[in-house]
Parts: sequence; C-alpha cells; structure tokens
Amino acid sequence: MKRVMMLAALAAWACGGEPQDAESAMPGMTAEEHARMLAGGTAGTTDSTGAEVRSAVQLTPAQERALGVTYTTVRREPLERTVRTVGTVVVAETEVADVTPKIEGFVERLYVNATGAPVRKGQPLLALYAPMLVAVQEELLTARRLVAELAGAGGDAAQRAQAMLDATRRRLGYWDISAEQVARLEQTGEVTRTLTLASPVSGVVLEKEVVEGQRVMPGMRLYRIANLDQVWVEGELFEQDLTFVREGSQAHIEVAAYRGEHRMGRVTFVYPTVDPASRTNRVRVVVPNPDGRLKPGMFATLYFDADAGDGEIVVPTDAVIVTGERNLVFVRDSSGALVPRQVVLGARSDHRVQVLEGLAEGDVIVASANFLVDAESRLASHGTEMPGTQHGAVDVDAAAPAAPPARRPDTTVHRHD
Repeated sequence: MKRVMMLAALAAWACGGEPQDAESAMPGMTAEEHARMLAGGTAGTTDSTGAEVRSAVQLTPAQERALGVTYTTVRREPLERTVRTVGTVVVAETEVADVTPKIEGFVERLYVNATGAPVRKGQPLLALYAPMLVAVQEELLTARRLVAELAGAGGDAAQRAQAMLDATRRRLGYWDISAEQVARLEQTGEVTRTLTLASPVSGVVLEKEVVEGQRVMPGMRLYRIANLDQVWVEGELFEQDLTFVREGSQAHIEVAAYRGEHRMGRVTFVYPTVDPASRTNRVRVVVPNPDGRLKPGMFATLYFDADAGDGEIVVPTDAVIVTGERNLVFVRDSSGALVPRQVVLGARSDHRVQVLEGLAEGDVIVASANFLVDAESRLASHGTEMPGTQHGAVDVDAAAPAAPPARRPDTTVHRHD
C-alpha cells in the first residue's frame, strides 16, 4: 500500500501538484528518478530465469499527457555516428632509416652537421677514415697486379690470384663500397683514404649522434633520417567503438596548432590487442603531409564518420529500459495497451541504438517517460493497483491531490470610533 501511495504522489507531482506524503517524494528528485526509486524498491514476481515479470499497462490520454509519455514508430534507417578520439602524430615507421657504419674508423668530416637538416637520397653525410679500408684497397691492387702477371701462365697460381681478387672485391662491397668505386680504384690505382657514407632516403635528420673526430664502431647509429611527407596519427578507441572503425575507414584530423584546418587520413591498421588497463584499442591513421606542417609529437583529434549498416531497425536510446538482466521496450498494441517486450541490442550511435531482435518495422513504442510506465508495470505484475485504475494503470486524475479551496474575500465591516 505504501508503494501505491508513492506512485500516486508521483503521478500527482507530474501533473503539477505537490506530494502529499513526505515519504513518497524526495526533494530535488525528478519524475524519472522517483520512478527509478520506486522500481528499485518494488519486489515483483520473477520468471524461470530470475528476471522480474512486467505486466501490460493501460493509460488514458490524460494520463499519457500528465506523465509525459510520447510514442515513436519503429523504422529501418541507416545507423551512423561520429566516433571521436585523440591521438598523437608519429613518424611513419616505414619511412625511417638509420645510418650505421660497417667498419671501424674515425669521423674525418661531417657534411650534414645538424639535427633537423633536410637531406636527399644519396647525399653525402660524412667522411670516415678507416685504416682497415686502406689495407683492403692495397690488397685489391696487389691481387690485381698478381692476376695480370699470371694471366698467361695458367695453373693453380693464376686461379688462386683470381680468387683473392674476387674475395677482396666482395669484402669492399660488404662495406658499402660501390662497384663503380671499386672499378675506379682498379683503373686509377689510387687508394681512397676515407669512406663516404650517404643518406639512404630523402627526408629530415631526426637524430644526429656523431661529431667530427669521433671514433665509430660497426653498427653504431650515426644518423636517424625520416621522410615526413607522410605521417601516422595513432589514437585509442574504446571497445564499444571498434565496431564502427575498421581498416580502410576514413578519418578527419584536426590539430590544435592549426585551428580550422582539416586533413583527411585513412585507417591502415587496427592493433590486435586491447590495453587491459584502459580497455582501449590503438588504431593507425596514415595522413599525407607534403607541406611538413604535421610534426611528430603533436596532439591531434580524430573523427571517424562510421556507418553501422543501411536499413537497420533502430530506436531512440531513451526508449530502451536496461534492467541489468535484459533490455525492455514498451510496445503499444492494437488495444492501446503498453506491452513490455524484450529486445536484443546491437550497435549504438549518439542517440539511437540498433535492435537485432524483438521489434518489427511499424511497431509503436514508448519513446519517453518509460521508467514511469515500467514502475506501474511492475506494480501491476503482482496485483498492486491504484484505486480507479485498470490493469495496474496509474489513475493520474484520481491520484492528484485536491486543489485547496479558494479563499473567500473578507467582507467583515469594521467600525472605527
């Protein structure tokens, strides 16, 4: 009986009156919060799965207006949404190259001596003096003279001399001495004192870790060079948004440094793992950067215009009641009764959700105030009804408190002596 009085006071309050029982309404609460409170405190019957049973609700037009119940018709529509996230501009890994020597030596001269300097492919970076290189070049010239002297003699000696010459040529090739340089050495007989290291790609020097006079060892990184004509923007997406973003999806990119500018990119990779702490998945967007204005380390905002399907059954998100056990929608049948129906939800957009099972195109459903309807449905499921209502419906007119009597004008005549 107490819960019935609470719902009656709630309906009256929705009509514009004041609650009559202090226990039936808490100050500062909305009508929907009252309904949630009521629904949470009403223990109805349960079905075989343990879920609470709901009953159909019959409302009059006056009750619908008083409670703010509105309806919408289920249609098939495209489900689109914009997924927004933040990311960071990073260097494209496929456009990065390290410059490392393959021989021990000493840096005799730097041709590119500053981080950030632009370079082109094949441009000299430094001259490296390598004593071993000098020794091998002399071996090459000696082997070449020996082959020339034994050219007409034949036999094992000539073969060994030719094998030594070929081995020396290969050894120089292993140190990135080109075939043209070797041929010039053999023609001129002039030993090259230094080895010139050239840039393997066109781009910008991101890191320079060498100075003139420095001793370098094989495998030591001297330069890191990257082509920034194309960069990556990597962002983190929540799990529920992954259904909207896939490889090949377009992305809109904005950076704080260039307000109002708009760039386009394309998703080329969705990382195969989810971060267990943040529950996010990283995605990679490739963005053209011919003007070089996108700089590695910049923060960027990514927008993905996602399409979850064409011609899907979708309903407003507010039309669905999520109980924790199942998802319910109240459908108005041919008699006008509001019948609870369980639905299976799919992808969500900003204000709509896809319904995979439970609704058909053309169904009329409750679009607002459904928590109030649900509260009455739960009351009706175990036989608690308001006086003057049918099927557990809230009689808003009967539940509304009577208006206070109008104050009559004071007609008493006062004499003044």
